[in-house]
Amino acid sequence: MEITTKTLAELSRLFREGKLSSREITEAFLAEIAKKEKKIHAFVTVTDDLAREMADAADARRKNKTLLSPLDGMPIALKDVVCTKGIKTTASSNILKNFIPPYDGEVWRRLLDAGVVLIGKTNTDEFTMGSSTETSAFGVTHNPHDLTRSPGGSSGGSAAAVAANFCAGAIGTDTGGSIRQPAHFCGVTGLKVSYGRVSRWGTMPMASSLDTIGPLAKTPEDCAMILQVIAGRDVHDSTTTDAPVPDYIGELEKSVSGMTIGIPKEYFIEGIDPDVLETMNSMKAVLEDLGATIKEVSLPHTEYGVPVYYIIAPSEISANMARYDGLRFGEGLQGKTIEEIYGASRHEGLGDEVKRRILIGTYVLSAGYYDAYYRKAQKVRTLIKQDFDNVFEHVDALLTPPSPTPAFKIGSKSSPLQMYLEDIFTIPGNLAGICGVVVPAGESKKEKLPIGVQIFGPAFKEENILCIAHHLYQAIQT
Repeated sequence: MEITTKTLAELSRLFREGKLSSREITEAFLAEIAKKEKKIHAFVTVTDDLAREMADAADARRKNKTLLSPLDGMPIALKDVVCTKGIKTTASSNILKNFIPPYDGEVWRRLLDAGVVLIGKTNTDEFTMGSSTETSAFGVTHNPHDLTRSPGGSSGGSAAAVAANFCAGAIGTDTGGSIRQPAHFCGVTGLKVSYGRVSRWGTMPMASSLDTIGPLAKTPEDCAMILQVIAGRDVHDSTTTDAPVPDYIGELEKSVSGMTIGIPKEYFIEGIDPDVLETMNSMKAVLEDLGATIKEVSLPHTEYGVPVYYIIAPSEISANMARYDGLRFGEGLQGKTIEEIYGASRHEGLGDEVKRRILIGTYVLSAGYYDAYYRKAQKVRTLIKQDFDNVFEHVDALLTPPSPTPAFKIGSKSSPLQMYLEDIFTIPGNLAGICGVVVPAGESKKEKLPIGVQIFGPAFKEENILCIAHHLYQAIQT
């Protein structure tokens, strides 16, 4: 087995046992990037020289028996919205094309303290606004399984980097499905954490009441290893919780027997691909073989998830994007007045999708429309959250499709509304603040495209959904 096809857990073990050096591992991934990156375009920036320096430092720590964590020496990619001191961070936007942060985002600081090797910053939809990584100012990312197809979005670069064997794991963000849908499209594991589980300090915001940061990797075990390092309270982020961080790795081997898994009937709508349905049915059978009880449940307000999201998210985007004015951040353009500078900087620096969402949000929050749209959307959001709360009184987790279809063709979603509907099965989890994981579970018969299944769990029960995903993954591999 080649170095780059091994899991993060396998590479970590081989490194700690002295059978592979971090430099060997890093060079193997860099060689894959050199060979395939031009066709896939998973990265905005490849930090090859820095990666070699960090790998050599990890090898020195191993020699001195001072390793920092199980992630020490492991090459990881970061979505290009996480600030990295001295390293360009663009959010895949022209307005930040030359921005170099003066500090590290908290998630990267924790990985840095764990000895991780940074291999690069991955491509994303501009400011994470999109479901296909097509809105990036620096070019489209292609799905490693079929270069004509989307890797999903907005963490498409991170998912593609893992699927193409460019790194041992990656960090993405998930505001409405941006980790889970790319994981499904690219055949990797992606974890959306509970709101408040991982600090977002130093990560460029999209919609502050919905944003989460989490890992993408080959397996649930790999995701658990990364989450173990990045989870926990951060004084800089008041939304993080004091709740203890469980032993995510140790909890993986807990038995699924005796668990009750709910299947929400609202997630089986007209238009679902038959191969997606077949994969869901086969995973239900696997769970029953593992001793779990399968039970149909109802989440009656599911249909309102997308419209509620596209009122709340653009409203928060409108507020968050106000900072990109060409003065404090961005490529400051000349103008006679401050309004002219703002207008020129934003007109030239921001793409169509970002402008569209700013306009929607500004309209929704304007006088006379706030109560009609934003306040009403927040009330329906509460009903969606209550649906999950009620169901989780009777089941331990939920099993759903992550998306109605496997990866679609790049350029095939001609209207914004078609693209927005891609997140119909992932958005409710963000509105409710719960956790969810997508694990690869099969492939389409004709095109041989990856198909995943999504497992939702109550807030701050990541250990439960990772355990279920781990047992599913192992059952599929045997």
